[in-house]
Amino acid sequence: MNAFKVIQNQNRGIVMDRRLSPIKLDSYQPLREVVCESLREAIRNGVLKPGERIMEIQLAEELGVSRTPVREAIRKLELEGYVIMMPRRGTYVATMSIRDINEIFEIRTALESLSNGLAAERITDEEQEHLQRLLVIIGGYIAENNMEKIVETDIEFHDLLYHAARNSRLVGVISNLRDQLTRFRTLSMSYPGRLEATLEEHRTIVEAIAQGDVKAARKAAELHMENSEKTLLQAMEVVNKKQKEQKKSASRAKK
Repeated sequence: MNAFKVIQNQNRGIVMDRRLSPIKLDSYQPLREVVCESLREAIRNGVLKPGERIMEIQLAEELGVSRTPVREAIRKLELEGYVIMMPRRGTYVATMSIRDINEIFEIRTALESLSNGLAAERITDEEQEHLQRLLVIIGGYIAENNMEKIVETDIEFHDLLYHAARNSRLVGVISNLRDQLTRFRTLSMSYPGRLEATLEEHRTIVEAIAQGDVKAARKAAELHMENSEKTLLQAMEVVNKKQKEQKKSASRAKK
């Protein structure tokens, strides 16, 4: 995970230890895209935390770029739902309420269902074999408890399903919704029993698609999303409870 250098919040007089790694200028991508991805990953990984103010000047200095690509990246991140730009108050990392999560899953469930149904009709034999291999790979990473690789392969699994739907606009919309929840992916998958359950849900999806059963494929996607949302909310509840207990302990220690 990236580390931050010291950033001083002049409004509150708070000094926080943070540092983003300087951008490598050897990428074929436009600089604004490289900067955007760097900031996106910082938000996903919790380096830039929900509710935290985004300061263009400090970020530009840390990344070793001018303010222009940082400003352009922030505008794109606003469209993706990662940040919120508030008039006369500045830009902040977007927070995610339970209502936000409910709304995202409502839309995503419908689109995942549609995507799986289309995949059941349009998937190629090669893609089907690839899905089967990914199931084996994910199972191996679960046995190793390699969370980083589990998350990485899970993303690849769903990307392949989206591609198999043969609808580029659908892929774009689903990917945007998924990205808004990516920062919570590790939290959700770390919840007891979720990894094994996810693997079984993936198997059910793959089997339905392999059989060309559109109805079963759509139902499997809906169940997967329902369980994913339920687990995420449970995991967030556990985290919130721990944070409250820590605050109480700290308060008692000061007395």
